[in-house]
Amino acid sequence: MKKSKVFNELDTLCKDEIILMDGPMGTMVQKYKLVEEDYRGDLLKNHSLDLKGNNEVLNITRPDIIKEIHKSYIKSGSKIIETNTFGATSIAQSDYKLEHLVEKMNIESVKAVKQAINESNSDIDKSKIFIAGAMGPTNRTASISPDVEDPGKRNVTFDELVNAYYVQAKSLLDGGVDIFLPETTFDTLNLKAALFALENLFEEVGERSPVFISVTFSDKSGRTLSGQTIRAFWESIRHSNPYSVGMNCGLGAESLMGYVKELKNYVDCKVLCYPNAGLPNPLSDTGYDELPDDTAKALTPYFENNILDFVGGCCGTTPDHIFEISKVLKNFKPISSIPKKLLPSFSGLEPLELNDVNNFFVIGERTNITGSPKFSRLIKEENYEEAMEIAKQQVQNGAHIIDINFDEGMLDGEKCMQKFLNLIASDPDIIKVPLMIDSSKFSVIESGLKCIQGRGIVNSISLKEGEEEFLNHAKIIQKYGASVVVMAFDENGQATEIESKVNICKRAYDLLTKKLNFNSTEIIFDPNILTIATGIEEHKKYAINFLESIPKIKELCPGAMVSGGISNLSFAFRGNNKVREAMHSVFLYHAKKAGLDMAILNAGMLEVYEEIDENLLKLIEDVIFDREESATENLIEFASSVGSSSNGIKKAEDWQSMDLKDRISHQIIKGITTNIEEDVEEARGLYDSPLEIIEGPLMDGMKHVGDLFGEGKMFLPQVVKSARVMKRAVNYLEPFMEKDKVQGTSAGKMLIATVKGDVHDIGKNIVSVVARCNGFDVRDLGVMVNYDTIIENINDFKPDVVGMSGLITPSLDEMISNINRLNSDGYNLPVLIGGATTSKAHTAIKMAPNYEKGVVVHVPDASLVVGVCRELLNEETSHKYIDTLKDDQASTIKRYKNSKKINFVDIDEARSKKFKLNEKNILNMTKNFNVNEWIFDINSLREYIDWSPFFWAWEIKGNFPKLLKSPKYSKQVKELFDDANKMLDILSKEENIKIRGLSKNWKCYSQNESVILVDHNKGEKVEEFNFLRQQVKKSKLKEIYYSLSDFISPNLNSEDVIGAFVVTAGQEIEDFASKFEKSGDDYSSILIKALADRLAEASAELLHEKMRKDNGSNEDYSNDELIKEKYAGIRPAHGYPACPDHSEKDKIWRLLDVENKLNVSLTENYAIYPPSSISGLYFYNLDAKYFSVGKINDDQFKHYAENSNIDIKKLKSILQNNLDG
Repeated sequence: MKKSKVFNELDTLCKDEIILMDGPMGTMVQKYKLVEEDYRGDLLKNHSLDLKGNNEVLNITRPDIIKEIHKSYIKSGSKIIETNTFGATSIAQSDYKLEHLVEKMNIESVKAVKQAINESNSDIDKSKIFIAGAMGPTNRTASISPDVEDPGKRNVTFDELVNAYYVQAKSLLDGGVDIFLPETTFDTLNLKAALFALENLFEEVGERSPVFISVTFSDKSGRTLSGQTIRAFWESIRHSNPYSVGMNCGLGAESLMGYVKELKNYVDCKVLCYPNAGLPNPLSDTGYDELPDDTAKALTPYFENNILDFVGGCCGTTPDHIFEISKVLKNFKPISSIPKKLLPSFSGLEPLELNDVNNFFVIGERTNITGSPKFSRLIKEENYEEAMEIAKQQVQNGAHIIDINFDEGMLDGEKCMQKFLNLIASDPDIIKVPLMIDSSKFSVIESGLKCIQGRGIVNSISLKEGEEEFLNHAKIIQKYGASVVVMAFDENGQATEIESKVNICKRAYDLLTKKLNFNSTEIIFDPNILTIATGIEEHKKYAINFLESIPKIKELCPGAMVSGGISNLSFAFRGNNKVREAMHSVFLYHAKKAGLDMAILNAGMLEVYEEIDENLLKLIEDVIFDREESATENLIEFASSVGSSSNGIKKAEDWQSMDLKDRISHQIIKGITTNIEEDVEEARGLYDSPLEIIEGPLMDGMKHVGDLFGEGKMFLPQVVKSARVMKRAVNYLEPFMEKDKVQGTSAGKMLIATVKGDVHDIGKNIVSVVARCNGFDVRDLGVMVNYDTIIENINDFKPDVVGMSGLITPSLDEMISNINRLNSDGYNLPVLIGGATTSKAHTAIKMAPNYEKGVVVHVPDASLVVGVCRELLNEETSHKYIDTLKDDQASTIKRYKNSKKINFVDIDEARSKKFKLNEKNILNMTKNFNVNEWIFDINSLREYIDWSPFFWAWEIKGNFPKLLKSPKYSKQVKELFDDANKMLDILSKEENIKIRGLSKNWKCYSQNESVILVDHNKGEKVEEFNFLRQQVKKSKLKEIYYSLSDFISPNLNSEDVIGAFVVTAGQEIEDFASKFEKSGDDYSSILIKALADRLAEASAELLHEKMRKDNGSNEDYSNDELIKEKYAGIRPAHGYPACPDHSEKDKIWRLLDVENKLNVSLTENYAIYPPSSISGLYFYNLDAKYFSVGKINDDQFKHYAENSNIDIKKLKSILQNNLDG
């Protein structure tokens, strides 16, 4: 980005002199003794609020005074004149209700300075006068709560500040300022928002202007109001590359000198200071102690010590003070500063620098929800106060930085991050250290960056999705002023070998430093500390590969740091803290020697290296450096001896006395091979076939192994041992399999991969190990494997079965795509689907139908994979297994199949045979066309509840109250009904649970399949609802093709009426249910959620009744009659058969301002959140009725798509059930 010419002009001037700035506007305005009328002028003569004291409005109402003040400073020698815009932001002006004048205030302020310069030319020399756009801190603070009772509360957000500052900066630039001056900063987060806004502006106009930054200390504590030291402040804002930085206000020159001098030692830019005229003195004319000569003398030591490049005055100084300073300046010339060596540095309230003394940083990991069960539990319980204690303990235990992560599927990561960071900002014992914002979701990272005033670290970004996204994310992080962790991933996956680790890091380094001008000291590489001692051959070199990559990376990437997550190393020994702590300590010892700069670990869970048992030390180092073949086995044996409690452990002689089934399972679980063949031989005499033994006690044991590993009660190497026992048992049984069909030693060939975009591989690795140990020849392709790689290996390896794994939700779409392509490419290999987000139903509906020649099987657990493979590959039984599987999948997707050919009428014919409205049946008596807000009493809703769906949710079919007499269900129904009513009693007493709603009517008319809403006063179009029309050919006796628009008069003069509504049981009731769920009371949780659904429906029913009566309906129906919809009119909901387009909800949300008024939102796919919420429309015509649009033809879809504002591909997805084929 190019720089404005002002940079060169300032550079030239700064070589020859210390540049004199002006003095304060407020002090001078006070001298004019202005009254209210001066502030109002003609423009604001009738304004509702007092304006006296709002100096910025004088730019509009008394520009003559502002100009005079500027001229007085110019005549005193000032070369930089600040605009009178300290409070000219929408946030500051909101106190006066003058937000609408902000742009005018800023533009007029620049005009006043320009006029002052032009009118002063004859009185000064011809050197340029620079205009600096003053940007005050606003009267809000983003880092401090306005309420001592609620430390997490904020009266302004980062985004609000950015928007306000952007408008101000844009106006100042339009007016013609040379310099931007965010000044008098008391909260660095506010300043970071201003700098963010300026960066946005510079990017928009394509040119950078000089930025001067000034911070203030309100007392001699040496900290800002928000708690930062001067060095910490600099670290927080240095990313903006200011032209000059310094201090103003708060204190006089003598008190500020120590802080400014300290700042001079750190910064790599020019330094400014414009102090107050000493201490406040209400008896003085200026309100401050110092006379002009006093201030000039107090500043002299600054000039003598070559501290300043720019100098001026703040509160209490006058043009006379500035003139006296100018006289002193004539005796001094600036001396060039020595360039500073840039070291890696960060900040919280205090600075943190990596240097020769402080040469290693510990990053506390216990505030990471994925790594700390306790922290996870506290956050899910919303016990943030105790969660903060974990953060404090990390700092007390020696953490230099704390890592904060909220990546958990059931949490709103953005909200949790914001809430936690706002809360810990109130505790200086925590926030004194820098923060590491950790998430795999970039939106969560941004949420965190908007909350921290210090220089934090983002963990992490990578080249996984390619260079474009990598650079885009890095640029955003750079704008927020954070350093960045770069993981050693690229488009091909996770780097495990030394060469790939180094190459990926060097590539990322070059991109960041050359394309984004990143300082190398702001880059931290994480070359992937991976789990060792797993029993898997390729994992043996993981530790040594990491250690050897460190010096190579630092050599090729000078200035960059290297970090890693130490806990990953010992994952195989979960639950055994003694071994894990020792492993961490030993590895850290060697990693630091190799050049590791920082590490993520539990600061309170680290064994002292020198105190590690010599035997254990040797065992661990043997594993880390892969010194001998038996290293893993030796460490496992040691871990077993120290890591097991005697409670509940069967002694060797005890397990042999168990019954046969338990004995076999025990040997599988414990990895005992000595007796397994004898026991399966005994089992042959008790079971009908060897297959029954495999599917029975052997697989029972493997399932238990999977459960124990998932709970962290079993190590991965022990899983391998269990699989080996399984293999020995199966191998023994193979000769006895029916008709000797099992031949050879290989059970089959398996190709397995984690799909593209996913890096999780533990589950896949377990499947690989278990399969190999059961005789399968396995080729594991690793993670982030694309389709082409899978096909290449299918053709080369020729597997019998293919496995696809994925943990994250986007992996599902990748699996679907792979299945579709396998099918189109003519393959028929069995495909296994597994991973946390996969399911049996999803596999059946979304994948199986698209794989015509093959079969897709969902395998929910690694322990089941061998059994599934044996079923698929057994020549004798596979056909039966596959047929049964496909029948099961077919029953799931049966409703999606329709082999009948559909006959359509074209849209013009359908319109000609539409429903003919009887205008006599129009109801339009309402006079209320406002948006109405409703709060419903839970007790009053009881009589409107339709109880039947409540019981259906509990799998009790039938209609209530007839169910009370059901021979099968009556007892359950009565108990459930009683429990539901008791819960309703509880809910009705919960003050924060409110059933709320919005509704509104409009005058309207119809046009084809649309209903046009008009303003009831002006008659102007407000919005247009689009509907679909039936097109499936009907018999002549019933040949009416309905659209909901038919129930609205096409005649505007008929003054027909349509309504819309939204009701919700609210997030609060969901949260209330969650409390029971977290306490283990699933019954009550389900009960509440089922009731929430019923309460939402009941409120919709009650509101509909109110709206009908308001519109002229004379009715008095019982609840049973309401449930049976005996009333006139309908309330169809978008997404239901009569109006299947969910996207039309968006119009209701805009018209009723739903999100702001109800806190109810639409997802990207137009689902309503919270879930117990309903929206819909009101059709009042007596003839209106429900119907199903059914399938539509292409001609109607094309017409409909033309009227829609959403992407046609998305529209097809929404209406897929209505489209033919």
